[in-house]
Order: sequence, then structure tokens, then C-alpha cells
Amino acid sequence: MQFTGQTTLITGASSGIGAAYAKEFAARGADLVLVARGEEPMQRLAEEIRSQYGRKVEVIAGDLGVPGAADWLAGRVAELGLDIDVLVNNAGFGLHGELVEADPARLTAMVQLNCVALVDLTRRFLPGMVARRRGAVINVASTAAYQPVPHLAVYAATKAFVLSFTEALHAEVKPAGVRVLAISPGATETQFFEVAGDKAAFGRRRDVRQVVASTMQALDRGRPSRIDGVLNAIVANSSRFAPRRMVLAMGNRTFGTIK
Repeated sequence: MQFTGQTTLITGASSGIGAAYAKEFAARGADLVLVARGEEPMQRLAEEIRSQYGRKVEVIAGDLGVPGAADWLAGRVAELGLDIDVLVNNAGFGLHGELVEADPARLTAMVQLNCVALVDLTRRFLPGMVARRRGAVINVASTAAYQPVPHLAVYAATKAFVLSFTEALHAEVKPAGVRVLAISPGATETQFFEVAGDKAAFGRRRDVRQVVASTMQALDRGRPSRIDGVLNAIVANSSRFAPRRMVLAMGNRTFGTIK
């Protein structure tokens, strides 16, 4: 797919997978709207993309993890006079640990960002894509979406929501010419683990460019979902056929804390 003359909005665009998406869409001809909390790294990324690819880049700094954030962002985009042709819902975070010890406010913020903001932004920008009979929504899920994960219980549940929501939406809007994709990375070299902690990682970490390459290949093929990496796909899919008690026991051993 080429995106010349179109505009792609990317959340969580200050670093990691979001920044890699920005460069890929710019290389394919898209203008960009970058959204994240950190303005300085986005401004540096914007300058790099303008210089290298000659694309227009707007930077909007704000926290999508607060109620009403999608309304605020949609208003800012409207003030810029832009139509969003591609939406990349990449913003999200995880927390590792036992639920009984977790900060309730952080859990609520995680659900708000990983699920509520994702749905709200999709609902606001999808109608324009359907009306124009073109466009795409990319939602970043996780290999954690494919099974319950003790000690990452809420995070895994939010990503299971993202996967289910995205695959259903894919079927709804496919006749209108709009592509919807859930990409599920495993452990990836990003700042994710600075928040979730190294204990939240399983397996060898992949590069953000590999995740983006998997995404674009699946998008080009019109797939509803894709797991990044062959080993990740084997592990995630095998958990669907293993006995549930075995899956839970393995997750408890892998991600549990030693006391």
C-alpha cells in the first residue's frame, strides 16, 4: 500500500514502535500526526522525517490515558483541518506484579489507555475512512492477548480485548474498503520494560523494524491480525490448544515473582 497524499495519525509516537511506524509511513508517502506525552522527542523525530522524506508532520503532545482524551485529540486534528486516513493505535503500557499489590489508579489508567482511548479514537476517525472508502486502522495488541497471563493479568486482558475488537471490526468495515489490523508483538526492544519491568519479558526481544515490517506485510495482504515473529506465533498459537491449567501454570512460573 502507498499513502501519498494521505495522513497517518500515530499514538505513542515519541519512541520505539511508534517512531518506527512514523518513518515507514513517511517512506510510503504519508503526512503524519504524531501524538504522545513527550513533545521534545516527537519534535526531533518530526524534523528528521521532514528532512529525510519531505513529508508534513504535526506534533500533538498530550496524555491519552485520561478520560476525554479522544475528544480533545479529535478537536485538535479538526483545528488543523486534517482528515485522518490511517490511524495507528500504538500507545499503551503494562504493569507486572500481583493484582492485590497494584496501584488501583495505575490499573485504571492502563485500561483507559490500552482499551478506552483506542476504541474512542477508532470511533472518531473510522467514519471518515468509511465515507471515503479507503483507509486503515492498526491496533497494537500483544502475544499476551492469546492467553491469560498471571502477574500480567490486567495487561494481558486489555490486549485480548484489543485483539477481539480489531478482528470483529475488520469484518465490519472490509466491504467499505477500509483495512483493520491487529499486530501482536512479543518482547521488543522498546521502553515498555522500563515501566513493566524486565520480568514482563519472555523470549528474545525483536527489533522495532521487524514489528513494523510484519505490520505492513499483513496490512498489504488485508489480514485481520498478525503475530510478529515465527517463534512468537508458535508459542502464542500453541497456548490456544494446550489445557488451560497448563497454560496458567506455565505463566505463573514464567512471570511470577519469587518471595
